[in-house]
Amino acid sequence: MLSFFVKALVALFTIVDPVGLVPVVLALTVGMLPHERTLVTFRATIIAGIVIAVFGAFGQLIFTSLGVTSEAFSIAGGALLFVVAFDMLFGRPSGARETRREAREALTREDVSVFPLAIPMIAGPGTITTIILLVSNAGSDPIQLSLVGLAALITLAASLFTMLLCAQIQKRIGTTGILVLSRVLGMLLAAVALQFILNGIAEFVGHLQ
Repeated sequence: MLSFFVKALVALFTIVDPVGLVPVVLALTVGMLPHERTLVTFRATIIAGIVIAVFGAFGQLIFTSLGVTSEAFSIAGGALLFVVAFDMLFGRPSGARETRREAREALTREDVSVFPLAIPMIAGPGTITTIILLVSNAGSDPIQLSLVGLAALITLAASLFTMLLCAQIQKRIGTTGILVLSRVLGMLLAAVALQFILNGIAEFVGHLQ
């Protein structure tokens, strides 16, 4: 159970990358008063949590109704996460979180809590894919499902914490420190993504035998 929880926490924490949210929040909330920035970050976290919970509860049902097997989704999801990890390792903005067009539009919006902070920066395609994969791996085991929920809550809490303290974090570790941490998380995410792919292949081969 502990290994499953660690896997879930590492997967969600690395795909959301709470530390990587620091420069984004600073850029999007420039000129805001402290209480306004706090309100934006709380709203973004709550909305992202709702999105993650909905897809965690009904995501597998949606894909099942479309005829997508768990093995296929595990392989495809792992491949998507690996692309995100690759971009993190080389310090490139990932289209799986936010496209360049979305980034440009975000700078012109007054309320940035829903877009782009909640979606897609926190609860983007990569996060949604990860939560569905984890719920699928947990199956009907209530303990493992609870551990997935706990991992999601910890990740959201970490995201809220970093967004609330973004100015202080930026001063303490600087842009270079943020990039270094992002690359380390990218390495962890690459390993988790590869494991998802291997699990999907193993399940597919097992069904053929």
